[in-house]
Amino acid sequence: MAGSRERVRVAGRELTLTNLDKIIYPETGTTKADVLAYYAAVAHVLIPAAANRPATRKRWVHGVGTAAEPGEVFFQKNLDDSAPGWLPRAAITHKDRTIFYPLVNDPATLTWFGQINSLEVHVPQWQVDSHGNQLPPDRLVLDLDPGDGAGLEECREVALLARAILQDVGLAPVPVTSGSKGIHLYAALDGTQSSDSISAFAKELARALEADHPDLAVSDMKKTLRRGKVLVDWSQNSAAKTTIVPYSLRGRSTPTVAAPRTWREISSPKLTHLDYQAVMRRVSDGKDPFAAVVNASAGHHEGHNDGDPRLAAYRGMRDPQATPEPFSGSAGSGNSFVIQEHHASRLHYDFRLEHEGVLVSWALPKGVPESSGRNNLAVQTEDHPLDYGTFEGTIPKGQYGAGEVTIWDHGTYQLEKWINGKEVIATLTGADGGGLGGTRRFALIHTGRGHGKEAEGQWLIHLMDEHYSGRRRHAAPEGDDGEDSGAAVAGAGSRGGDAAPAPTSDVEAGGGDAPTPRGASETGALGGSDWDPGDVRPMMATAGKPSDLAGSDWQLELKWDGVRAVIVADDKTVRVLSRNGNDVSLTYPEFTDRSTWPAQPFVADGEIVAMGPAGRPDFGLLQGRMKLTRAADVAHARASIPVRLVLFDLLQDAGTDLRGLPLRQRRQRLEHFFVPSDAPVDLSDVLANPVADLLASARELGLEGIMAKRTDSRYVSGQRTRTWIKLKLEQTQEVVVGGWRPGKGGRQESVGSLLVGIPDGDKLAYVGRVGSGFSTRELTELRQTVERLGRKTSPFHEVPRMDAADAHWVAPELVGEVTFSEWTGPGRLRHPVWRGWRLDKDPAEVVREH
Repeated sequence: MAGSRERVRVAGRELTLTNLDKIIYPETGTTKADVLAYYAAVAHVLIPAAANRPATRKRWVHGVGTAAEPGEVFFQKNLDDSAPGWLPRAAITHKDRTIFYPLVNDPATLTWFGQINSLEVHVPQWQVDSHGNQLPPDRLVLDLDPGDGAGLEECREVALLARAILQDVGLAPVPVTSGSKGIHLYAALDGTQSSDSISAFAKELARALEADHPDLAVSDMKKTLRRGKVLVDWSQNSAAKTTIVPYSLRGRSTPTVAAPRTWREISSPKLTHLDYQAVMRRVSDGKDPFAAVVNASAGHHEGHNDGDPRLAAYRGMRDPQATPEPFSGSAGSGNSFVIQEHHASRLHYDFRLEHEGVLVSWALPKGVPESSGRNNLAVQTEDHPLDYGTFEGTIPKGQYGAGEVTIWDHGTYQLEKWINGKEVIATLTGADGGGLGGTRRFALIHTGRGHGKEAEGQWLIHLMDEHYSGRRRHAAPEGDDGEDSGAAVAGAGSRGGDAAPAPTSDVEAGGGDAPTPRGASETGALGGSDWDPGDVRPMMATAGKPSDLAGSDWQLELKWDGVRAVIVADDKTVRVLSRNGNDVSLTYPEFTDRSTWPAQPFVADGEIVAMGPAGRPDFGLLQGRMKLTRAADVAHARASIPVRLVLFDLLQDAGTDLRGLPLRQRRQRLEHFFVPSDAPVDLSDVLANPVADLLASARELGLEGIMAKRTDSRYVSGQRTRTWIKLKLEQTQEVVVGGWRPGKGGRQESVGSLLVGIPDGDKLAYVGRVGSGFSTRELTELRQTVERLGRKTSPFHEVPRMDAADAHWVAPELVGEVTFSEWTGPGRLRHPVWRGWRLDKDPAEVVREH
């Protein structure tokens, strides 16, 4: 329906999806939700076929229509101003203008395409490098297009003939039924030839087919010559042309797909085009014929000394026999950075970010900026191999960059925005004792000044964390106080990168880490009870799966099924704060006896749990303690519902802020800090078993799952990150209550079901109703609770007529949690069961879990 909306998280990005029930393909009833589900299912095979290629899109805002009445279509190159800032893009300058093309490099981009009904994705046969420069083509394509009187059968015949010719010259073509009329043939190239030379070869191949089979093939595009024949369109190898990317939907009357096929399928006289459901089944079964093209291209890069073409400039400047610098270009983690101190002819710093398989590099003649009020020059240099991230040594005299290279800092970064050749925003988290001194947010902006090749490298680097200054070793070359460009770089969100005043806070700058807490000195020491509780919002985890743990070192713990608690202590008192900053010390007095804790001021993070009869955390049982504040009620409940606190992190110890330390060091501090006492406080165990075994054990014990935390992760207050991942055995979802329906029978005096949603703008996106899982006690209180919050109008964007028929609306102030089996196509919870209230959470914190 027109008003259906939901907020989702895809690959770490949050998007609002609307009109999910909208019919996109009327002849088959295929909805936008179906389109989004398809692109989610094929993202892992489509993205390698499209990555780093400027994408143009065909967009049907109101659906494709029917064969008799096609829908209106828009062909788009330039990104709209409303495009999310995180969306990867390349700025490519044409004769008269610069166009910002999206790059289909991640699943979130595909989801955004589906949301705006960009059904078809077209890309060239070449990629762009980190400077936004066009690389040589890495694949050849032939478009076999049947003229009037010809069809897929004739295309099949020409495809088999073309295959033989391509194989004779050492190429291994892969066919793709276009989903429209014909067949595309792709072959991987080694990236050593220009688009012009590949076009010339493809043209000669087309003419050879025409000469040998004049009754079947034609190389001329004139329609008068194509009747009953197949046009061998070689022109799409031109650098200016694009072809629909394999696995893209087509905007035809039915949802067909540009589907990679096997030659056995092409040989069959029963060959037909495939629709999206057939392609989903093939991909689910592990079939990806186009992987041969993707892998062959990568194999060409790895198979000879030329390597990745993006490293051609790097290799061309160096002699591998004369310099100790690395040349192998091995795989990386995807988000590493290194800043190297380089004593060449003049001291400078090399700032390198891992991006798309290389280290994109800038030289900083004036060093890393020390304050947000001063910008330093950054000169973009050649991309470096990933192995350079660990390089330290002496480059011999006479070699390019001769001098001593040492690592000033290194670590990982979180990317906020990347426009090749124009703009980068990233938050870097350095190593212990590194030059950055912890976590810093930077913007790199191309100046747009100058002319020719030299101007391409002229950038400015801007420190966006205005709360940080000074405390780093050799931030700028000795005797050089840095370069002030005048005004600070604009909030690094503008396309042109024009200079403008710096943001006055991280909020204006669009996010970033929490500001330095009040009372913090330059060394990070905190003034005990002066630490504002607002600065110790818990760090939050992201839902994930075991495969997300590949490539990093992780600390594994049980996932405790309770409520989050931050313990803040000064010399005299201990306070218990909930996740949303409320003081719940009266509710849990077990943890406020100062004598049971170490004497120094501290801040610790943990989970309060109530153990059920079987000795397992019981979230339902904990509900009996969460609402109590009166001393008499709490005293009575302590006997029947005892609770324990499980500690798993230490944020401050004896006045020192530990959040900038990696988890492995915070854990050591926590183990030294924790002393068993009479208080019901435990230390969360670190588990050494394999993830699969731990999940199996958790399932057998009836536990919620496990937590995985990267051992190098810093503690980022109030933010949800991918360095902490929760692996849950059942699907749970936090929801906001927006209405209720009266009960019947034995529940006539209570509530039959709650109508629940997820915040989406100024209202809730409706996700369903839940009527099971309530305890007798909860049902007794429920009617009074919802009637107290009653309102006349619905807080939802839209509720199906059947669910809204006898509904009563309430103010969206209460958060609960449900378990469920799956999400349905329209974005509803299937078989939701109530778990309990989440009084520790605010409605604004609720997002859809994936």
